[in-house]
Amino acid sequence: MSKVFEAATMLLLLLCTSILAGCTTSSIDSNDSDSTTVEQTLLPEWEVGDQWLYTFITPQFGEDSARLVVAEIDDEEGVYQVGISSEREAQRHAVINHNPFLGRMTLDGLSVYENGEPQSVFSFPWTVGDTWTFTLFGQDWTATTDSINNGNARVSATSAEGHEISYTFSGDKEFMENFVWRDGEGVRQLRMDLNSARDGYSGDVFFYRARDLLDNRYENSDQEVYDTFLDEGHPSEGDWNTLVWYLDVEISQGGSGSLTMKDHAGASPLTRAWGSGATEKGAIGTIPSNTGEYSLTATVRGPDSFIHLRVAGALVFQWEL
Repeated sequence: MSKVFEAATMLLLLLCTSILAGCTTSSIDSNDSDSTTVEQTLLPEWEVGDQWLYTFITPQFGEDSARLVVAEIDDEEGVYQVGISSEREAQRHAVINHNPFLGRMTLDGLSVYENGEPQSVFSFPWTVGDTWTFTLFGQDWTATTDSINNGNARVSATSAEGHEISYTFSGDKEFMENFVWRDGEGVRQLRMDLNSARDGYSGDVFFYRARDLLDNRYENSDQEVYDTFLDEGHPSEGDWNTLVWYLDVEISQGGSGSLTMKDHAGASPLTRAWGSGATEKGAIGTIPSNTGEYSLTATVRGPDSFIHLRVAGALVFQWEL
């Protein structure tokens, strides 16, 4: 009888041990544990044709989608040339500077260029708690890697003027899942959301390498306003291929507005007129670059009426992949 009891006891212990082991294993499997690999934290190596389809949202232009594409790899200069599938988006970047990930990015860190200098927006290999600085959008940033989960590094950055950046870099997709920039008043100036990441892009890719020539706002006045700007070409690359202009206009009820631009040869490549209550938000276009002085004549009438004009000179790059 004692042997039977002993055998039953041993069997019961084995069953309990098996059940506990099963419960323990089930508990581990149900946890949302981090699966990040070392490779996902390292600097990616891109190839020509790598592409990322993003939705871009800005106050000036609302929502639009286009592909960022690795158009060229320059080993001698140590840079990737990153273009975009939409020429209009390339023009918008030229005059608004809203997409810093167009143009040159370094091979050794995916640093982007601001005012001709590479800026370390990313910090490889990703390490939680890592802190670094860079300049972007005319702001000096202090950034921190807040967390790394399942191959995604989450970063936040702030500037002394109260601007904020947050983004998530995907180790699997080798670029950002999302990117948000808010200004010192909390207004979102740029949001990028990744829709898909692929390789082997086929088609045209564009980049407008630009420099600001004019950024002025003309407001209600009883008389014509005169202004000028100088087109001297790129500091080292010669004449611009084109000038890109941007207009943001609001005319109050009962007001009116007009704008005329002339080059030094007397040609008028840009003329506009607006009536009572008219608006023209985020209009953009190109005009020929004619090296020399341009003159502007603006009339703005009506309380709260304004004309905001920006002009940039641009070197145009286009690749067919």
